[in-house]
Amino acid sequence: MGSDPAVRKMGSDPKYAAGWAFVYFFALLAGYYVLRPIRDELAIQGGQAELSRLFTLVFVSMLVLVPIFGWLTSRIPRKRLLPWLYAFFVANLLGFYAAFNANGVQPRDLAATFFVWVSVFNLFAVSLFWSFMADLFDTYQAKRLYGIISAGGTAGALAGPSLTALFVTQVGAKGMLLVSAGFLVVAIIAILQLRAWAARNHAQGHAETEAPLGGGMWQGIQDVVRSPYLLGICAFLLCYTLLSTFLYFAQTDLFPAAVKSSAERTRLLALVDLAVNVLALGLQLVAFKALMQKLGTTATLTAMPIVAIVGFTALALSPVLAVLIAFGIVRRAGEYAISKPARETLYNVLPAEQKYKAKNVIDTVVHRGGDTASSWIFNGARALGFSMTTMAWIAVPLSCVWLGGALWLGRAARARQRQAAEGSADAEAGASPAAASGVSLDASVSR
Repeated sequence: MGSDPAVRKMGSDPKYAAGWAFVYFFALLAGYYVLRPIRDELAIQGGQAELSRLFTLVFVSMLVLVPIFGWLTSRIPRKRLLPWLYAFFVANLLGFYAAFNANGVQPRDLAATFFVWVSVFNLFAVSLFWSFMADLFDTYQAKRLYGIISAGGTAGALAGPSLTALFVTQVGAKGMLLVSAGFLVVAIIAILQLRAWAARNHAQGHAETEAPLGGGMWQGIQDVVRSPYLLGICAFLLCYTLLSTFLYFAQTDLFPAAVKSSAERTRLLALVDLAVNVLALGLQLVAFKALMQKLGTTATLTAMPIVAIVGFTALALSPVLAVLIAFGIVRRAGEYAISKPARETLYNVLPAEQKYKAKNVIDTVVHRGGDTASSWIFNGARALGFSMTTMAWIAVPLSCVWLGGALWLGRAARARQRQAAEGSADAEAGASPAAASGVSLDASVSR
């Protein structure tokens, strides 16, 4: 069986790796989305003042953890680091399950710890996923496969809230933690399969995963500060984060006023997540590949800023729960299906150190730093008497700034991809005939 040429061809096809990446992302986001409605209900119970405190705690946690992550990647080969990190997350969930069972009703500090953990876990786990994808696939493959791989995450994000909506009233929030832990075990299995595929087929980043990245634990921060390209990604992400936090805080106003029961709010939040991911799945399967291949990175990055301009205008004109939910569904679906995978292709042309260290800084510290700053800005504006309508009107010009940043970043990404392609062509032209033949063979296999 192992000598069957058809089997060997299947095992070397990037689509085979994309299949396991689909499983990996499915399990990861299913595990997260089982937890998300539980986390959000805890946030609604605490109110806006508590939410600002929680966002600050998440940001401080990121400041502590990012140097630790940099230290780990400097000393442990990535092929071993990823499965052990996910196993650590599983152990955390089992610990929370035991703690919630021991205390019965969730005390305030335990609920806050769980909120912070879920927020940190989400960013670290998803950032690691996309860093691993950037190791496995080159830019050409990413444009072909990231839409399908992202669809795996969306399918998982459909399964997670569906399970929570169906079973949380029967087994309680504590029981759902075990379901989430089971999904993360599946993610670990997928990582091991992808690692084996990369070793068999000498994937573009496989050689680097055999050894630690080296460098200091603050290397990622230094890389971000020194690179206009990475700073452009930071600015894009900060605009997205500021606008997203406004909507997250708005729901703490509108949800309790419209839905009185905690269990029903959890169920409604799960159903909103379900709607988001149904729409996102359709966009990933139909729109992403066409947008990237026909319109390019720039047009794809500008899609969500345009949606934000329209959505915040609608919310300013009619600040009610139905408008908030409709806008939130479209915005989040577009982020998951279009903006996020397009943003991830920006890292494929970077060296391995920046794919992990700098990217992790952006995805965690910059992201949660934006959340924290946004939360205090929002609370300060409300303390000054700004209404939700006024805040929505302020968000409209900010969305226009985001659109301008997307245009700049798209052009910068295209220039870097062109330089990388020219560098590869120059290297191939200077290689021996045998080496050039090998490059051609690898390219044909990758396509």
